[in-house]
Amino acid sequence: MKIRANGLDIEVEDTAEINPQDTDAFTRPAVLLIMGLGMQLVAWPAQMVDELVDAGFRVIRMDNRDIGLSQHFDHLGKPNILMAGIKYKLGLRIRPPYTLDDMAQDALGVLDALGVVSAHIVGVSMGGMVAQRVAIAAPQRVISLTSIMSSSGAKGLKQAHRDVLRVLLSRPTSGAQEAVVDHYVKLYKTIGSPDFPTPEPEMRSRITRAVQRSYHPAGTMRQMVAIVADITRAAQLASIASPTLVLHGKADPLVPFEHAEDVARRIRGARLVGIEGMGHDLPPEPLVQILDALIPHLQAAKP
Repeated sequence: MKIRANGLDIEVEDTAEINPQDTDAFTRPAVLLIMGLGMQLVAWPAQMVDELVDAGFRVIRMDNRDIGLSQHFDHLGKPNILMAGIKYKLGLRIRPPYTLDDMAQDALGVLDALGVVSAHIVGVSMGGMVAQRVAIAAPQRVISLTSIMSSSGAKGLKQAHRDVLRVLLSRPTSGAQEAVVDHYVKLYKTIGSPDFPTPEPEMRSRITRAVQRSYHPAGTMRQMVAIVADITRAAQLASIASPTLVLHGKADPLVPFEHAEDVARRIRGARLVGIEGMGHDLPPEPLVQILDALIPHLQAAKP
């Protein structure tokens, strides 16, 4: 469903709305799930949503701005990714089309629009960065924070191998659906879990459904610049007082495990859980371990 949040049209899936027969759904503790770079709300595994609901939570998913069915920002133009990277390395100021803090305000706007006073905030990859921004900006709204396969954005951390970055920054050979799906299959094979590979037919089917729902690469580029431009977050993580769980694959080829260690070190009392053989995706086997840590973390935190 489409809602108005932070002055934008944001696409949301809310299990309380989906299950009107459940009269208690709106009073359950809310869990807001924030997806990563260029990813839509449908990328959250159904198993994860179902198990969170079974554990007694109201689950809210959203398409971030500029992606999926949420409002796009094409009027801001396509950013120069190469120039943004050069400026980052030189320590020069980057002017993004919008910031991760703007995206955090979108998330808070979603809670406002749904009448949710406070929620558990769970983000994956870039979504973890946005979740961190939510916890910094509005601590009174955050029951708990969970950062999955994400980063503090601190300089000096180990970076992905250049072959991984080359695939990440590459583009499909054409705009045809088949070429786009081929591109993402190659990307997800490159960054996925080495010990838990997703069968290609399953991966291809899932990517095809996502591309048919929405394909908006310019939005991904603008989000990417917002990530690179967010250079102050690492120093601000010390202000987070919300109970925090940091989950990360030890075999992540895109965001090395060192990034998770840095996030956990910067947030007082944060618990770090590393998952062997997991890369930068959410296959079923690691997802079981994620939920085994996540659900007790959510249940232990009180508004």
